[in-house]
Amino acid sequence: MAKKSVREALRLDEVDLSTLDPAGRPVGPKNKKEAAEDLATTGAELDGLQEALYAENSRAVLLVLQGMDTSGKGGVVSHVVGLVNPQGVRIASFKKPTPAERRQHFLWRIKKVLPEKGRIGAFDRSHYEDVLVPKVERLLTAAEIKKRYQEINAFEKELADSGTTVIKCFLHISPEVQKERLLARLDDPKKNWKYNPADIDVRSKWSKYQDAYTRALKNCSDAPWYAIPSDRKWYRNWAVSRLLLETMREMDPKFPPPVYDIEAEKARLIAHDPLR
Repeated sequence: MAKKSVREALRLDEVDLSTLDPAGRPVGPKNKKEAAEDLATTGAELDGLQEALYAENSRAVLLVLQGMDTSGKGGVVSHVVGLVNPQGVRIASFKKPTPAERRQHFLWRIKKVLPEKGRIGAFDRSHYEDVLVPKVERLLTAAEIKKRYQEINAFEKELADSGTTVIKCFLHISPEVQKERLLARLDDPKKNWKYNPADIDVRSKWSKYQDAYTRALKNCSDAPWYAIPSDRKWYRNWAVSRLLLETMREMDPKFPPPVYDIEAEKARLIAHDPLR
């Protein structure tokens, strides 16, 4: 039997978060050492594919990272997106909308920072914040949220039609591990800045957020979601790196042929040597 790809193993076809193991390892390495070795190999190949994508300059990739606080969105940006040349990357993060942003359509701030052709974009949180938070905090009616689901599906289809491949990752973490990571931020003076007292308020609504995620994942699945077990940081980073690698392998970007005569340019270069 052929071994499953990471995309096949992690694709979220049936959305039931209660059946997903945040500490699971459904495919790939079984320990941190194996994951680190594979990540290094993945990084070298990803770097070459990203350079070809940049040179090709006709398509883009958008990595969408969603998950509860401490699930590791920033860690993925650092350890996975950081594997490739930063010149070919565009990173954006989304917090609570500003008053100016709230006066615009909710996708307005998203569209402003989409990756250009030839780039890999990474969203630390995304347009999904605008259906998750409003549902939990009851800022919108059910009809308004349903409309946003439809607009997100249309938006992601528009991206695909224009040449942007979207990889949507739900970083699944357990409440127990989240507690450990929040305590670590309080215990380490170098991590105090990462702690936000509001995280406790969000944590107190854990079940409501799980329901909001379930509904968003179900209703916005035209572009597939991938469930990333995120209790183990090393496995989370490995899984997202392999998703990105498999996607870019399938895209198979090519270096464009030169639009000039190579031999003629060599002759010109030799003829115009300033040291002669």
